[in-house]
Amino acid sequence: MVEQFRRKSPEEILQSISNMHRGRLKIILGAVSGSGKTYHLLMEGQSLRKKGIDVVIAATGGDASPKLAQMREGLEQIPPLVWFSQGETRHDLDVPRILERDPEVVLVDGLAHRNRPDAPRPTRLDDVRYLLDHQISVMATVNIYELAGMKELAERLTRTQVQIDQCVPEDTLALADEVKLLDVTPEAILKRLQEDGAATRSNHPLFRRDNLHVLRELALRFVATGVNEDLEDYREKHGMVGASGATERILVSAQYHWNGSILVRRGQQVAKRLGGELLVVCFRPLNKKLTKEEATFRRAIAKLVEKVGGTFAEAPLQREKDVASELVAYAMARNVTRIVMGQSKRTRWEEIWRGSIVHKILRQTKNIDILIVADRSERNGERVLPARRKAAEAANPYRRLSQAELEQQIGKIRRGTLKVYVGAAPGVGKTYTMLREGNELAKSGIDVVIGLLETHGRKETSEQIGALPLIPRKRIPYKNVTLEEMDTDEIIRRHPEVVLVDELAHTNAPGSEREKRYQDVERLLAAGISVIATMNIQHLESLNDSVEQITGIRVRETVPDHILHQADEVELIDISPKALRQRMREGNIYALEKVEQALANFFRTGNLIALRELALREVADDVDERLEAWERRTLRGPWRQREVIFVCVNLRADSERLIRRGFRIAYRLKAVWHVAYVQDHEPLTEEEAGQLAKLRGLTERLGGRFEQYKAAGRRKVFTQLIFHMNEKGATQVIIGQSARTRWKEICEGSVVQRLLREARHMDVLVVADQASDKS
Repeated sequence: MVEQFRRKSPEEILQSISNMHRGRLKIILGAVSGSGKTYHLLMEGQSLRKKGIDVVIAATGGDASPKLAQMREGLEQIPPLVWFSQGETRHDLDVPRILERDPEVVLVDGLAHRNRPDAPRPTRLDDVRYLLDHQISVMATVNIYELAGMKELAERLTRTQVQIDQCVPEDTLALADEVKLLDVTPEAILKRLQEDGAATRSNHPLFRRDNLHVLRELALRFVATGVNEDLEDYREKHGMVGASGATERILVSAQYHWNGSILVRRGQQVAKRLGGELLVVCFRPLNKKLTKEEATFRRAIAKLVEKVGGTFAEAPLQREKDVASELVAYAMARNVTRIVMGQSKRTRWEEIWRGSIVHKILRQTKNIDILIVADRSERNGERVLPARRKAAEAANPYRRLSQAELEQQIGKIRRGTLKVYVGAAPGVGKTYTMLREGNELAKSGIDVVIGLLETHGRKETSEQIGALPLIPRKRIPYKNVTLEEMDTDEIIRRHPEVVLVDELAHTNAPGSEREKRYQDVERLLAAGISVIATMNIQHLESLNDSVEQITGIRVRETVPDHILHQADEVELIDISPKALRQRMREGNIYALEKVEQALANFFRTGNLIALRELALREVADDVDERLEAWERRTLRGPWRQREVIFVCVNLRADSERLIRRGFRIAYRLKAVWHVAYVQDHEPLTEEEAGQLAKLRGLTERLGGRFEQYKAAGRRKVFTQLIFHMNEKGATQVIIGQSARTRWKEICEGSVVQRLLREARHMDVLVVADQASDKS
């Protein structure tokens, strides 16, 4: 509702008027040739034609495959201008004929193209701009390495020369009204090339599996960066301050001191592994000149920040006692999610008298965590720099497998394949794409059935069912009603090669054999049946807190992260927020009577932009993890320090958030992680026992180790925690923000404050209280 009544600025009004006299540009971005851009371009054209839009084809390359020929049927084609260069046939747009025909939309394949020498305009992009100025809309395709700047990066990352005759400017995507990333797994691309008989292309080094993964991740991260800029613009216009929850932004608070470089290095390591941006700031008191030593440290820190790809800045400090307030204001203005700082040298009495900077920061803000970097110099002289980890020894092929190992290997061989289509929100086209792939597999002779389908009354989705057989649902009586769920037993009895399953996060009806649908899918996989499934990014367990921060809604149905990590293929179905909201208005997602309510709540533009960025980054990280598992080059670089994460929880409601945060950090850092609860009273109430069981279940679901200890009273809790942290060799401790008032902390003490003082040989992450965006 806020968006509907917000007054437009003069600039927005002028832009809207200007857009009325200009065609729309939609760009379909792919990682590489062969990813299916032309097919999707034609599919979009067919969809518009069915809606009565006048669409023509101006250029769709020379691919004469039967699939593309079928997709061209019914679409008018304007023949291109043919010319020759170095023995190759080239095609230019026949712009005069297009203008004479004056269609509403033109389909143009291959935006990165140089025209013939005597052409009125040098490039195809210039032709497209000319058409847009004549109120003709254009849909075009481009590969990530055809963007200026990306070509050099792609060549460096793949160590392969990319052969193209023209790049388009890097800001080309900014000209588009809509950018759609076509995310396709390397497995799908290689299979497609094999089916099309493109052996020459598939033998090129660029089409090696690891290089395809690198190009895919590059495309995902490039689009995510653009989406983040859109999100920041949106939040600024709507007066929303602080971090969005969709991405990480790390701020290192350094001083011109010997440990400044250590803080920068640690900040860089964290930023890289979490896929975030690195900022470094140094607060300088006004009218204070730097000493010779400080000036030397300043030059060294600035040089280091530039080297690691961060942004360095100095900020004036009015009064030294205001440093916490100044740091919070600086962080909030830049949407920072985590502040990295050094250990405090203050004693307990100094903190009581002068206050703790960490606690002052936490009290003044929400959603900004504080990472206090270990001071190992006083304990054992170590510096916080990564130590190279030895590669795991490969199993000796001559060693005889144990019975358990043998059974495990046979289980892996028999197990079905899992492919998951992920979307940023309902209605992006996951089910549609799943059904389309099911039909393609069926046509190629694979036995495919629909195990569970949720069309939500969408006509387009229902039309995609085609001839696919549907397994009847199992009817489960519950109280006075009959509920329906997927009939897993019947699917196993029927034993198809592939089963299609919608909505992985669904909770089964009471009385079902298994609680969650993803557990049914695991049973199907164990039975040797391959599964193609769908889910939305907000249902991923470890993102639960980020989604709540973005949308203000706590998602109750979740899927453990290991389901996605163990999937053989994960593909993102991308769509712009503007296009998704338009689909909603047309009644293609929910019934028309629910449209306005959905647009004003979950489907607000800001929510959709943030969820899209979250989905792009999550799938990019998944690609990176797979590359790293194969010991290939990754965009985030290696993490060579062995980490042990120790999460401290109590029975407060926010402890689940600490566990999820611990898991995400441990997963990114390849760390062992423990969750510890110290029981300081007997017996636990029924409510406390229930909360403890929830914490244990969440930890085990995410793959952590939950440990429960006992202490004789509250003051002994800290002693137990420190003992077990040191015993397990913890390198990073995660704790929540203290719920006590400052006076209570002074009188009775605080576990958080004691940990910060006594665990200075470990990194300590203090997780801030959370506030969601409700505007």
